[in-house]
Amino acid sequence: MAKTESLSEVHQSVSTDKRKGWRRILAFIGPAYLISVGYMDPGNWATDLAGGSKFGYQLIWVLLMSNLIALLLQSLSARLGIVRGLDLAQASKQAYPRWANIPLFGLAQTAIIACDLAEIIGMAIGLQLLFGLPLIWGISITIFDTILLLFLLNKGMRAMEGFIVSMVFIVGLSFLIEMFIVEPSLREIAKGFEPSILNGDALYIAIGIIGATVMPHNLYLHSSLVQTRKIEKTNKGIKEALKFNLIDTSIALNLAFFVNAAILILAAAAFYKNGMHQVAEIQDAHKLLTNIFGNIAPTLFAIALIAAGQSSTVTGTLAGQIIMEGHINLRIQPWLRRLITRLLAIAPAFFTILHYGDDALGGLLVLSQVVLSLQLGFAIIPLIHFTSDKKLMKDFAIKTWVKVLAWASAAAIIALNVKLVIEEISGWAAEANNWWIYVIVIPTLLFVVFLLFYVFFHPLLQKKDLLRQLVPHGDALDIGEIEKMSYTKIGIAVDFSKNDRNTIRHALIQGGKDAHYYLIHVVETAAARYHGQEVMDHETESDAMNLEKYRMNLADLGYDATPFIGFGSTAKSIAEISNRNRIELLVMGAHGHKGLKDLIFGTTVDSVRHKVNIPVLIIR
Repeated sequence: MAKTESLSEVHQSVSTDKRKGWRRILAFIGPAYLISVGYMDPGNWATDLAGGSKFGYQLIWVLLMSNLIALLLQSLSARLGIVRGLDLAQASKQAYPRWANIPLFGLAQTAIIACDLAEIIGMAIGLQLLFGLPLIWGISITIFDTILLLFLLNKGMRAMEGFIVSMVFIVGLSFLIEMFIVEPSLREIAKGFEPSILNGDALYIAIGIIGATVMPHNLYLHSSLVQTRKIEKTNKGIKEALKFNLIDTSIALNLAFFVNAAILILAAAAFYKNGMHQVAEIQDAHKLLTNIFGNIAPTLFAIALIAAGQSSTVTGTLAGQIIMEGHINLRIQPWLRRLITRLLAIAPAFFTILHYGDDALGGLLVLSQVVLSLQLGFAIIPLIHFTSDKKLMKDFAIKTWVKVLAWASAAAIIALNVKLVIEEISGWAAEANNWWIYVIVIPTLLFVVFLLFYVFFHPLLQKKDLLRQLVPHGDALDIGEIEKMSYTKIGIAVDFSKNDRNTIRHALIQGGKDAHYYLIHVVETAAARYHGQEVMDHETESDAMNLEKYRMNLADLGYDATPFIGFGSTAKSIAEISNRNRIELLVMGAHGHKGLKDLIFGTTVDSVRHKVNIPVLIIR
């Protein structure tokens, strides 16, 4: 049976009812820390460095305001997951038609690739700063995050949260130590919390800070991660979960605010005070820190950058799984899904370095933020719609004042991001040989704008889909009369292991002596894959003799059987033989592989069942 829960591997895997009193809060602590890394990823570092080096402490209040907006929207995301048991992608799939969900998935996946791209580049820069590793090799190393993520998930949700929290702790500790090294002015820091009028470059950088605050993948991710906690689905249990998750979110995002503020303060104290007002590149900041403070501060800076990049790539890949399963209900092998997401993010970085050199990565980071801006509204608008709907959320729909704040925040963020996108496209249009702006970019932008209006107005105008949203997986069917199944053609997949005896016995029980049995074995040697049926190597001859022994053994017991040998791909060959002979039931043995063996050996059964239209009986 297909699993429909969000992040099904870890869904409700953390119990919350074993502790009492204040210790109970600890059971809910964790999801928001995975979210918080998105607010301190390498993509945010450039805006913080630019703001601090150019305007000193003046923009701290912008960071605080953007953090409050993030806290509001992340709490709505957690509310959706706790109350309805759906992540944002699943809720969108139920609320919008399929034609709209496909581009919504495409936009969400593009945004995750853009986020992942910034984080990969940041981590590669950190490795270069710390170890002198070329950027191309640093980017290559990040592909192994896929293996790390698979390992962490196999160890359980708490292990993953522990890893992320340790990364966040390293980032926070690094900047705390750097604060003592640079000795910022506490009086001027306090003054930076006073709102001020922003003009020119200050406004542009403020747009960058606010625009990079609420990452769309964090909204998808948070609505899923809160479901890893097993709670009572009563009003009391839901209220408690909402309260504890709000505490978790508040603490984690305030820590993220501390890190961002620390980067800005570091830039203000180290660069602005020393007359260096144009520091926006991460490498430049590291170099200048070396010149001013020696080796300790820049080393801590590089370590924090690596930790931020490592943790952010893990959460970004998780978000890729959520939107793929939620929007288009596509479920593939977990390791393959994560590998695809990572490769899609690494490819642009590789192309940029190979064709334009290391210096072009800064421009690629800016482009990733522009792409990210386009998708933000498609996450915020549905989220506010879903959490405002009293018919779906019942007693837990957000109050009017929260709704007003949420829509105002969404309008501000979308307006600022639209301004950023327009400015970037205007810059591209001013360049020579810009035909692609009018052929590709502008038509795409017009479609995105149309889709954005559709996403906003559809829930307001369309009410007939309410029943489908209330019953997400459909109604139970009337089973009716039960007739005895009689199979006359039964396929048996054998591999001459100790499992064959059990597999054959179960097949014989299904059909008895009235059925005809098809003994199927696949030769997987390199020669068999290349030459197919023409191969006559030792393994093929040996396998043919073994199949004949099985046939004769069954004949002695009174059963009719025919041996079939396939060549090359196991799953494909078994399916072809089954379909060609119109087999009615296929019986296969499962080996129970785990961990690495499952990645290598354990996918045959799963692949075969997708290639045939008959019942498949799996024997352990």
